[in-house]
Amino acid sequence: MVVYSGKSVFGGIAIGHISLYKKDQQQVKRNKIEDAEAEIARYHAAKEEAISQLQALYEKAVKEVGEASAEIFEAHQMMLDDEDYIDSVENIINTQMVNAEFAVAQTGDNFAEMFANMDDEYFRGRAADIKDVSERLITVLSGGGAAEIASDEAVIIVADDLAPSETVQLDKDKILSFVTVHGSANSHTAILAKTMSIPAMIGTDIPLDDEIDGKLAIVDGFEGKVYVDPDEDVLEDKTKLLNEENEKKALLEQLKGKENITLDGQKINIYANIGNTKDLALVLKNDAGGIGLFRSEFIYLGSEDYPTEEEQFSIYKTVAETMAGKKVIIRTLDIGADKQADYFKLPAEENPALGLRAIRICLTRPEVFRAQLRAILRASAYGKISIMFPMIISVDEVIEIKKIVEGIKAELDGEGFAYDKNIELGIMIETPASVIIAEDLAKEVDFFSIGTNDLTQYTLAIDRQNQSLDRFYDPHHPAILKMLKMVVDAAHKYGKWAGICGELGADLTLTKEFLAMGFDELSVSPGRVLPIRKIVLETDVKEYKGQK
Repeated sequence: MVVYSGKSVFGGIAIGHISLYKKDQQQVKRNKIEDAEAEIARYHAAKEEAISQLQALYEKAVKEVGEASAEIFEAHQMMLDDEDYIDSVENIINTQMVNAEFAVAQTGDNFAEMFANMDDEYFRGRAADIKDVSERLITVLSGGGAAEIASDEAVIIVADDLAPSETVQLDKDKILSFVTVHGSANSHTAILAKTMSIPAMIGTDIPLDDEIDGKLAIVDGFEGKVYVDPDEDVLEDKTKLLNEENEKKALLEQLKGKENITLDGQKINIYANIGNTKDLALVLKNDAGGIGLFRSEFIYLGSEDYPTEEEQFSIYKTVAETMAGKKVIIRTLDIGADKQADYFKLPAEENPALGLRAIRICLTRPEVFRAQLRAILRASAYGKISIMFPMIISVDEVIEIKKIVEGIKAELDGEGFAYDKNIELGIMIETPASVIIAEDLAKEVDFFSIGTNDLTQYTLAIDRQNQSLDRFYDPHHPAILKMLKMVVDAAHKYGKWAGICGELGADLTLTKEFLAMGFDELSVSPGRVLPIRKIVLETDVKEYKGQK
């Protein structure tokens, strides 16, 4: 038995044989050509074929992992149609009189290096996307095909790394787990693996040689280890653990329809976070009590121009109607930092996480903000909608927002539109500033929802996208937990409710602590609803407080 270690990006146990995933090693040769025009035409034909493939992948991914996770394939299509990329390929063909494969490879290398050298973490991450689309183009030009799983049984995929397109193309029924030597916990592939609930590990010190191909292995995503040729006792222990996990899943199904109430009578709402209407099926399947965070920015990120009031209204109305009276909290536009839409033409910033983003964009572009607010208010006539504003740092911002909302209500009254006249207005607590003035803010709003991802980032002065700082990034830091308690206390002092919609809300090791703090709501990924409900139903909060 040999044991390899790595970083888990999704927990779970997988037992099966290893399938070594190898990409076709494309040796791109530099060949002289006679007819540049014909070669450019061949390149454009391959580009259209690659775009067609990516569209098919997008449609497949939407069905399997939801629209938000599938958007990478739309982004790849846009990369292939990028004028600078096209100009570079055509220029290399024309000036050097070389084959399209070489021109694409050269362009891909140049652009990937350019992105890799950028200061911004988000753009550095796009270097891998450039390589992925260039590889696809070269494969089409050379008449190659995608790698496949050469097995009839479900296997553990071991690879150097997996591009998002490769992950989606693989037959999910044949995959038990992903194990890669490289990759990032924030990569598109890791996100897809989490969404598909496939145990996955990255940064694993496993050798990529034929000797491990086909061998029996165990992936323990809980402890971040891979056991190759496991001993009988290890196999027995892990098989038992796997069976226990499957039994837990079956038992969780029995919790559907139960109220989220502790043994000593404390109630809490467990809602779901979503990015689009495609996620509604998962919300209903997992029996969430409502939607605690509808990330409306994905409507903008998935559009080539500003979405109109009518386009947004249709989406919000669909969500409200589908949830049939359950609460739907729509977060207003939250782009900037690592989420960019080209048509906004946002200025380049040295530190975008501290720059023009979220509510700051809305208040400086009132026409965009007003269109969204009108759409949300109109949709509120069809269900129980609340509005939540991100990145608030002052009472003045809240007062300005409330004036805008009241003005729009007056407009809708004049135009004869129905809407919820008592619609809840809440804010996200994401900065130390908003924590410190939480009592002042509580006087102005109906609720708080804590975005723990950004709150942790800004409190610890750590870029959460920077992998090299992972060892210092501690969402359980005592300062963070004290801030959470400060916020919920401030809300309750003024009769308002408080929840968590950041990643920390889904941390099962803190569920009891959140109950003890007095949180009224946790909003998490749909798959976390039932595991959290189980803890709630088994907890005596008074007893837990007494043990601390």
